[in-house]
Amino acid sequence: MSLDHLWAGWRNEYVTSAGPVVPTPGGAPDPDDPDRCVFCRIGATGPPSPDNGVLWVGSVTYAVLNAYPYTSGHLMVLPLRHVGELGGLTDEEGSELWAALRRSVAALESAYGPEGINLGANLGRAAGAGIPRHLHLHAVPRWLGDTNFMTAVADTRVLPEALAATWRRLSEAWPD
Repeated sequence: MSLDHLWAGWRNEYVTSAGPVVPTPGGAPDPDDPDRCVFCRIGATGPPSPDNGVLWVGSVTYAVLNAYPYTSGHLMVLPLRHVGELGGLTDEEGSELWAALRRSVAALESAYGPEGINLGANLGRAAGAGIPRHLHLHAVPRWLGDTNFMTAVADTRVLPEALAATWRRLSEAWPD
């Protein structure tokens, strides 16, 4: 029995978009440096807009479109503070993170009418986190049969909507 591999090389640009990790004076890279974290940089880009993909900003968390979505509407919620572990969240961050995830689901249901929604957290690199040092939760709308021959045969995802259009749909549906 052989093990098949799924190549997702398109994710590399997203994962490395924060720039190279600069070595610390001792020579080892510092993966905890918020200045090198793409999520910290996005969180500091200002108010929600189609340019930064940010849908909503709370007092300690925010929601943002996934720049490389699995489906139209794929978004993430995360703390503004650079924290990698679930246990490292403050009570305020944990409460607001869950509330933001509930709002995300409501916006997805209103804007897209999906038949289901995947919610996920990849905690650590071994669990599949592309950016393991900044905790983030995914919300992905799903439809029966949404994995078509292009994904299965051509290793390609077909997204019928530009990110700016996704941002408009979700920001209009975002609950107050």
